[in-house]
Amino acid sequence: MKTKKQKKNRFQIVISEPTGEHSGCKVIEDTETGINYLYHFDEFGGGLTVLIDEEGEPLIAPEK
Repeated sequence: MKTKKQKKNRFQIVISEPTGEHSGCKVIEDTETGINYLYHFDEFGGGLTVLIDEEGEPLIAPEK
């Protein structure tokens, strides 16, 4: 019998904070590139943007 390989999720939630009853913010890390994104949502929609460092380059998580 073949067994399924466990697939590693490409994205992981680093921080998740509610900002209201139906809204919140999450920092999401791309585990392949290390780039971090900010996702904000409320009951009407949401948005995603790349986080940047002091030089305007994408914010990359330190290697673990």
